[in-house]
Amino acid sequence: MLGVSALLLSGCGAAPEEEAGSTSGSEASNSSTAGADFLGCMVSDSGGWDDRSFNQSSFEGLTAAETDLGIETATAESVSSTDFVPNVDSMVQKACDLTVTVGFNLSDATKEAATNNPDLKFAIVDDNQIALENVKPIIYDTAQAAFLAGYVAAGSTETGKVATFGGMNIPTVTIFMDGFADGVAYYNEQNDADVELIGWDKESQNGSFVESFEDTSAGKTTTENFINEGADIIMPVAGPVGTGAVDAAVAANESGKATKIIWVDSDGVETLDKGQDIILTSVMKLMGDAVEEVFTTTVDGDFDSTPYIGTLENGGVTLAPFHNGGVPQEVQDSIEDIKAQIISGDITVDSASSPK
Repeated sequence: MLGVSALLLSGCGAAPEEEAGSTSGSEASNSSTAGADFLGCMVSDSGGWDDRSFNQSSFEGLTAAETDLGIETATAESVSSTDFVPNVDSMVQKACDLTVTVGFNLSDATKEAATNNPDLKFAIVDDNQIALENVKPIIYDTAQAAFLAGYVAAGSTETGKVATFGGMNIPTVTIFMDGFADGVAYYNEQNDADVELIGWDKESQNGSFVESFEDTSAGKTTTENFINEGADIIMPVAGPVGTGAVDAAVAANESGKATKIIWVDSDGVETLDKGQDIILTSVMKLMGDAVEEVFTTTVDGDFDSTPYIGTLENGGVTLAPFHNGGVPQEVQDSIEDIKAQIISGDITVDSASSPK
């Protein structure tokens, strides 16, 4: 039903085996000594470092590397797409030992800088389009974790309708929506149910997008429309725009319409400053861990351009805990089994945007 599997590539990088700061003994000493002469840099996507999403998670990897490795750091925060090229160029001018650019939208700027400066090293989060020896992609098969979220949403809805929308129609957004759609479909198949998904049609690759990662009012309006259509669980895949969805869901609950949000990238209960009590779960990409690992290997002289691919198997993607309840026990019991079947290949999860 769900198509051809697009899981692990034979050359994918391994997930970090230890938590940030857990390097021990002479290994930590060697990294700290090398880090003293190392400049690590990062450029954000639009939305800034405090987006409570992928920019913030990646930035936490840089700050962990600064603490654990003793490196010097420099950052450039993008407000809009016009900032991408000058911000990346500013890192080139600083002769950064490794520059991490955050987000698919920085692909062109990163490729140009890396092509013109083959002696400098780059890594890019959420993009795998650049085939250069001095660029390491950090990418995620997010559809796997989003599949679990779709199953949870379908098994938890009271209205029989769930929804999702995106910030922009780009692969790093639609991969969430594809996995979510497949998870809903799998729940329906396994439980003889008819939960409806609005906001995304996987087959046609058409759906609801606000064309922004900054317009929180558009996120609020889109979510209000979904709630009016009967959806009681909504997954925004839109960075800071998702906070507008949270606002709409909070207001709906206050008016008597029980509504939950599924957050993405980070654990919304831990990163949001409002509405934590309406977060059902979150589809997480452990970007901070991967970013710190790339800095560590580069400081140690082991940089390579082999993509790091985060999966359920290596822990690069996962589903956040159900902090606030709302998920029936039988659904919770099913999730671990479904996760194991995805890892084993017994359940195939495929998206046109999955890492190939």
